[in-house]
Amino acid sequence: MNWYLDVLKKYTVFTGRARRQEFWMFALINFIISFVLSFIGPLGYLYSLAVLIPCLAVGARRLHDTGRSGWWQLLVLIPLIGAIVLIVFAAQDSQPGENQFGPNPKSV
Repeated sequence: MNWYLDVLKKYTVFTGRARRQEFWMFALINFIISFVLSFIGPLGYLYSLAVLIPCLAVGARRLHDTGRSGWWQLLVLIPLIGAIVLIVFAAQDSQPGENQFGPNPKSV
């Protein structure tokens, strides 16, 4: 649960890097909460709207960790293929050492 709360605390931070664990734990908890709230209707829509910016921010930081710009998230606009490519990018290991987006979060 700490991973989820850490992402929410950094909800407007689009700079830096995010480890795989931070991204995937946030995605898992977010999915579970969204699934449960989807049965309630309007509350599910409000939750989705509330976590939109944190989702984009952690996605950008995860892409930074693999050496890519956060703008790669726009691939999701390409049906099916875009989402698959983003999942592959998010599943890749961190770029070793420091890159243009900052130090490796594994070594910090």
